Amino acid sequence: MKTITSRENAFYKELKQLATSSQARRKAGRSVLDGVHLCQAWLDLHGEPLYCVVSEGALANPEVAAIVQRLEAAHAHVTALPDALFGAVSQVEHGINLLFVIDTPHPAQPARLTESAVLLDGVQDPGNVGSILRSAAAAGIKQVYAGAGTAFCWSPKVLRAAMGAHFVLEIFENVTLLDVVRSSKVAVLATSGYASERLYNVDLRRPVAWVLGHEGQGVSSELLELATHRVAVPHAGRVESLNVAACAAVCFFEQLRQLQA
Repeated sequence: MKTITSRENAFYKELKQLATSSQARRKAGRSVLDGVHLCQAWLDLHGEPLYCVVSEGALANPEVAAIVQRLEAAHAHVTALPDALFGAVSQVEHGINLLFVIDTPHPAQPARLTESAVLLDGVQDPGNVGSILRSAAAAGIKQVYAGAGTAFCWSPKVLRAAMGAHFVLEIFENVTLLDVVRSSKVAVLATSGYASERLYNVDLRRPVAWVLGHEGQGVSSELLELATHRVAVPHAGRVESLNVAACAAVCFFEQLRQLQA
């Protein structure tokens, strides 16, 4: 384990840039996993990160100590920082001071849809995107296609909201969703609060592509026109619609219910 105590250290400066700048992360093609849960999940599913950074105070935490010990046994790159220096790079308040730097995964996009997937059409809020990824992974969906206007899936806020779901999903970003839908080999279901077809009346015992739209404007008219089905989630009460992440969870788990039934 190396220890850095100076803010002028070149590695520390690079780390701070990655931790605080979306532009720096995109340029470097790297992501920052902040916190024990994300780091443990990455280690279990993908192995050692490029770098592990820990605060000196966090080394007394048993979970952190176990992760560091595992990494050192594998001769991975581990760096300790004084708590004050670590605080300047962490985006998590009152967290346990551990982070990984990883290469952002960029899986090859399939030529066409052949299995259940999620298509995000301008879903802007990072918390919603992360929640959708988490629900998709929990429901057994493996592919996510993020179109224009959607929050960057590997941003710190999305990563925290998804709680490790990224690591079991294939995530394709900057996708032209119209092309994906046109070439799809599975049924495409677009959610809309104005659709006449109820979610619970659709046969979901097969692969489907779920199209989820912008928080205010919904799914674009072009994608709605191309969809095999336009479906609404029925709800009681006087609220106009469901939050997109809540809508997604209902849809995914209705499909899972039908498959398991």
